[in-house]
Amino acid sequence: MDDQLILKNRLKAARAEKNLSQGALAELVGVSRQTISSIETGQFNPTAKLALVLCIALDKKFEDLFYFEDEET
Repeated sequence: MDDQLILKNRLKAARAEKNLSQGALAELVGVSRQTISSIETGQFNPTAKLALVLCIALDKKFEDLFYFEDEET
């Protein structure tokens, strides 16, 4: 797999659709607000388990929340 691919997410937009604060989403999925913030800003990539729990909490498919972007674009 290409090392130039970067995992991106649409977590902030999906969270806003549900009118959830970072803290409320964090409580729903069992992590800290800082973890949600770090995922939204791309500083932290969630584990597969956390990514799937986020999908369930936000009623989204995995590919709706997470995607790869080429580093050069």
